[in-house]
Amino acid sequence: MKLVRRKLTGALCKDVSTASLVERVFAMRGINHQDELLNDLKNLHPISMLKGINVAIEMLVEALHNNQRIIVIGDFDADGATSTTLAIRALRAMGFQHVEYLVPNRFEYGYGLTPEIVNEANKYSPEIIITVDNGISSIKGVEKAKSLGIKVLITDHHLPAKKLPDADAIVNPNQKDDQFPSKNLAGVGVIFYLMLALKSNLLKQNYYSKNNKDAPNLTRLLDLVALGTVADVVTLDQNNRILVEQGLRRMRSGNACEGIKALFHVAKRNISNAVSADLGFACGPRLNAAGRLDDMSLGIECLLTDDPAKAMELASALDDLNIERRAIEEDMKVEAMALLKELDDDKLKGDLPPVLCLYKNTWHQGVIGILATRVKERYNRPTIIFAPADPLDIDSTEIKGSARSISTIHIRDILDEVASNSSGLLEKFGGHAMAAGLTLEKIRLDEFTKAICSIVNNYVKEDTFLELHHSDGKLQEQDFDLKCASELRFAAPWGQNFPTPIFDNFFTIVSKRTIKGRHLKLLLSPKGFERTVSAIFFNAEIDCWPDEGEEVHLLYKLDVNEFRGDFSLQLMVEKLLI
Repeated sequence: MKLVRRKLTGALCKDVSTASLVERVFAMRGINHQDELLNDLKNLHPISMLKGINVAIEMLVEALHNNQRIIVIGDFDADGATSTTLAIRALRAMGFQHVEYLVPNRFEYGYGLTPEIVNEANKYSPEIIITVDNGISSIKGVEKAKSLGIKVLITDHHLPAKKLPDADAIVNPNQKDDQFPSKNLAGVGVIFYLMLALKSNLLKQNYYSKNNKDAPNLTRLLDLVALGTVADVVTLDQNNRILVEQGLRRMRSGNACEGIKALFHVAKRNISNAVSADLGFACGPRLNAAGRLDDMSLGIECLLTDDPAKAMELASALDDLNIERRAIEEDMKVEAMALLKELDDDKLKGDLPPVLCLYKNTWHQGVIGILATRVKERYNRPTIIFAPADPLDIDSTEIKGSARSISTIHIRDILDEVASNSSGLLEKFGGHAMAAGLTLEKIRLDEFTKAICSIVNNYVKEDTFLELHHSDGKLQEQDFDLKCASELRFAAPWGQNFPTPIFDNFFTIVSKRTIKGRHLKLLLSPKGFERTVSAIFFNAEIDCWPDEGEEVHLLYKLDVNEFRGDFSLQLMVEKLLI
């Protein structure tokens, strides 16, 4: 483990002695000028730069004029749910009369536009299928749709393979020769851009004035864009920060859709003070729980309804599923301990494999991604957790894996190399640099493990698996302040690759107590300062903590604790360094 203090890589902060804490933090994230922090919609990248956007618009304009039937095929995670909801809301608002949606149940159909889900979609007699947050790897599914006379419009953000599906139109900033400056749009960002382009085209045609209709205000959908973008953990570059900040502003002003309001309520979060962390750690997991354990239609209906009572009912059901998901996850973690103990022994011997591949036939397919994250965080190794492809058949010949990686290993590219080097071993996979999914024949798990470990070993350097903890430095006494914490909280939408400010100081433990057997409530005195500050450490290893009166080196975040309308400064401890 190594602590790395961030450096002032941006020119925004030229004089450390006079710069504010917020300015120093931005400079440590490479910000050179205030213009890079502008969050107005006019600063978004131009829609016209997206490859395929004009062909897609032509398809949809023709569909509108000819009153064609459209079915939206989504994904079963939060990005897929928000993408589906946004597409339905936008198309209906723009005048489309026949728009339905279908989300593959992960346990029956798996991910993406499969031939099986096309057969289900065909029951709605659609003339167009629009995929959201999927489709870029659905070669067979597109072939099936075309054979049935259905046009296919793919909107996706996942990395494409060398061969693309033969769709009628593809909008994906990551496809070859696409000139869109940001490759980090979430699926919901891609469909939002397409809907904006469609509306712009209709306005140029005077469609709404000719039909005596009001043009819809699509910025009302930015709350969905913000939720899907944060929940999908895509990089928060400036373009994505604009989308997220604009969505958060709608939420704070009371203009979120009823479903998002209800999700905040069941999570006991104050939507009037909404920040990106609320979306990532409160709303997103509850929405994802539907896709993990049940049917994402539950989450989509929650986001689609304009009835507050129905939204609350559906959000409560999502909250119940999330509680169930946590219980399943805890059981799986207990079951994994024996395997993890073996890994601990390997780690002590220096024999820990470069990729951790774990399988148990009782593990739940909907929760393996979370378990992969937990194992990856513990061992700082790319981790793939497998479960039976058919949850009703633990002896299923196929298994499904969920991969989570570290910053130094691009897991999707590694899987592509496995597939290229070993014909027939890995035919179904997709994802990003840090996360991916795959399907494998169970009898070939050992073969796959050896293959992927061999490939990753080719890229391993001395510091590849070194656990790094980044810090924005030591805070001074005046920085331990409620106003300072509040300024940092709302300074920007913090998230992936634009991380929440985190600091490190030495403290003396004045007092500590355990909450619910696994959390620590602390009163700390920063070394060299005549004051104390409250802190909390969630899911702490209680037995490893020093006693009261001892000195500790902590990695922590400045946070604002809200309780019954009162606000106070609180440190969120991230790591006990020593």
